[in-house]
Amino acid sequence: MSIFNTLNNWKRARQTRNELSNLSNRELQDLGITRSDIPFIARSVVK
Repeated sequence: MSIFNTLNNWKRARQTRNELSNLSNRELQDLGITRSDIPFIARSVVK
């Protein structure tokens, strides 16, 4: 994987993590996820 792809994946994971973290607990619950799921979800976005 090139450095460009690695950096792009990191940025996408960070953006996903930030967006999910900004949701309220109620909004996360509506999506069926918990705050402890956020890091896993952010990592899975880039795979």
